[in-house]
Amino acid sequence: MRSSVGVARARREPLALLCSLWLWGVAAQPSTPPTTAPPATAPGPSPSARLRFRLAGYPRKHNEGRIEVFYNQEWGTVCDDDFTLANAHVLCRHLGFAGATGWAHSAKYGKGLGRIWLDNVVCGGSEKSITDCKSRGWGNSDCTHEEDAGVVCKDERIPGFVDSNVIETEQNQVEELRLRPVVASARRRLPVTEGIVEVRYKDSWAQICDEGWDSRSSRVVCGMMGFPAERKVNRNFYKLYTERQQLNFRMHSVACAGTEVHISMCPFEFYRGNATTACKGGMPAVVSCVPGPLFATSSPRGKKRQQRQPGQRLRLKGGAKVGEGRVEVLRQGEWGTICDDRWSLLSASVVCRELGFGSAKEALTSARMGQGMGPIHLNEVRCTGTEASLWSCPYKNITEEGCKHSEDAGVRCNIPYMGYETTIRLSGGRSRFEGRVEVAVGADGEGHLRWGLICGEGWGTLEAAVACRQLGLGFANHGLQETWYWDASNVTEMVLSGVKCAGHEMSLSHCRHHSGHVNCKNTGTRFAAGVICSETASDLLLHAALVQETAYIEDRPLHMLYCAAEENCLASSARHANWPYGHRRLLRFSSQIHNNGRADFRPKAGRHSWVWHECHGHYHSMDIFTHYDILTPNGTKVAEGHKASFCLEDTECEEDVAKRYECANFGEQGITVGCWDLYRHDIDCQWIDITDVKPGNYILQVVINPNFEVAESDFTNNAMKCNCKYDGHRIWVHNCHTGDAFSEEANRRFEQYPGQLNNQVV
Repeated sequence: MRSSVGVARARREPLALLCSLWLWGVAAQPSTPPTTAPPATAPGPSPSARLRFRLAGYPRKHNEGRIEVFYNQEWGTVCDDDFTLANAHVLCRHLGFAGATGWAHSAKYGKGLGRIWLDNVVCGGSEKSITDCKSRGWGNSDCTHEEDAGVVCKDERIPGFVDSNVIETEQNQVEELRLRPVVASARRRLPVTEGIVEVRYKDSWAQICDEGWDSRSSRVVCGMMGFPAERKVNRNFYKLYTERQQLNFRMHSVACAGTEVHISMCPFEFYRGNATTACKGGMPAVVSCVPGPLFATSSPRGKKRQQRQPGQRLRLKGGAKVGEGRVEVLRQGEWGTICDDRWSLLSASVVCRELGFGSAKEALTSARMGQGMGPIHLNEVRCTGTEASLWSCPYKNITEEGCKHSEDAGVRCNIPYMGYETTIRLSGGRSRFEGRVEVAVGADGEGHLRWGLICGEGWGTLEAAVACRQLGLGFANHGLQETWYWDASNVTEMVLSGVKCAGHEMSLSHCRHHSGHVNCKNTGTRFAAGVICSETASDLLLHAALVQETAYIEDRPLHMLYCAAEENCLASSARHANWPYGHRRLLRFSSQIHNNGRADFRPKAGRHSWVWHECHGHYHSMDIFTHYDILTPNGTKVAEGHKASFCLEDTECEEDVAKRYECANFGEQGITVGCWDLYRHDIDCQWIDITDVKPGNYILQVVINPNFEVAESDFTNNAMKCNCKYDGHRIWVHNCHTGDAFSEEANRRFEQYPGQLNNQVV
């Protein structure tokens, strides 16, 4: 894939910053294509002419569009004559989708340009390549572009397939671009923010003549490089430098409007023939970019990865990498999402730049970054690309029947190349997504990187999440403290210990760790840290309103609490009670836990290690699934409870989502994407023992997956808080919300809650 080529080149040329235009699906071709093909079948291209596919046109979403094929060094379309759903299945698989749900005729997504490569295509649906289907042959068509075919693919990716789809792609004319630094100090540091603009041309690099070049073209280049803005550059210095260089100009007359997401979308011209004497009246285009706060060389990069600036009203949630996620906006003190109607690269780029990244690579629709909860604030956002803030763009307010969270908009932004992936690798795994973690710790005498292992003590899901992010492999599925089964490397030295990450860092070097020495009890290679990464992850959220609606107090007799006492569901003072006489005062409520992520939530332990509890007659797949706490306004804990996973199962699901997990008969446990698990208020341990709590104003806090046993795409929404007033007889629970649902100001008001000034509690 083109992305991996870009990374490889970046490693060979660390002084340059590369940018690939798009990622394409590549068709697998037979190693020895037939010399002749039947007349009714499209002859396959030669091995050197590999096919590529893309979706184009508008209006559309990420999984639909006009189908375009790159053949014989030219993009073209497919005619809709004899087109069927079986054809769409084959083409969607080329694009990395699991299949097709429909197709479109008569240029529904707009008329394409250039050749019409295929006509009268007839597939059975199971073919591995479009070249295996019957057709009139490459370039043999009697159609016009008014008959261009489109496809609607299933919103389900083929596992392991690199994301390749982009909204509103145009002709691919410039595939790679870089900034080549020439200042000595700039050569030694990343990110590269200033340099000569160069484009890939015939396995080398060529320059762009700056005739007609202005700040708008610089803005486009900076956006591609992952920077939000451009700044003036000292042209006189570069003019003196380039006068002594032999240059090879490729492009000229670039005239960007400043809103394009890639220079290929700008008007420009190629030089023809020998271009060494070109650009007589100018010099190579030079650009200087302003890095976002996260990538500024003076900032502690990664340590404050997604911390918001005071007053910021925009954030990304649910993404595996920096610069991607579901777009959420702050309105009237509450965070909410954006509906994907009319969501475009222009609007996505405004979001990316406002957050300190570059322009948008993808404008994602259909909750590709998971579904949010709470309000959907905006719909039909239509930015022009010049706005400094999303709030300056025209938009519509949501109506009652307008949108659902299944239509939440997301983005993938261009970010600067930092080279973090060059200092970490995995060894011994069965696939590139798993293995023992090895980190680079300097170089040997010959300049080769020296690799070492990480001590597995204390290594967990949060540390694994950072490692997977640094590797570019998505989310962490497991963080492993023993890796004896991956003992396939000659690296044996422990070089890092005490690694503790918050989970949002971009590199393990940004996490806390023992400095200057290794402090590890078990230094054998079997105790080295390992990871299993995944492209998707679950995301659990508690239905806060249900807690508020169902909370009540019960005085439960001790003789009914023997099983609960056995499972430590009562306060410690219960051990000194006069059993079986007396009672305990319990705050009871229901918990409804939704999985809004992109992967099922499964217990870390396999069923062979689940613990049977005879008293309640069930298996525990997780020792602690939730924590329940009563806190004073200053955070002091006055009562606590915990809930083991009595049974993780799909109680109910959204429409069109089938239940997958059921606990009956020792069944598999988990929560399917789009389903929820309900723990009713009237089951054992679904409470907090408040027998010893004095009357007053408190905070009720519920935390799901508190020990990070199971990986999730977002842990910041796992906590729920409520205000509550207890008068010794009754309790009033109100203002329940997930921990990151409100603005920082609203959260401060919540924590300083003085309580009710009257006795009207229920």
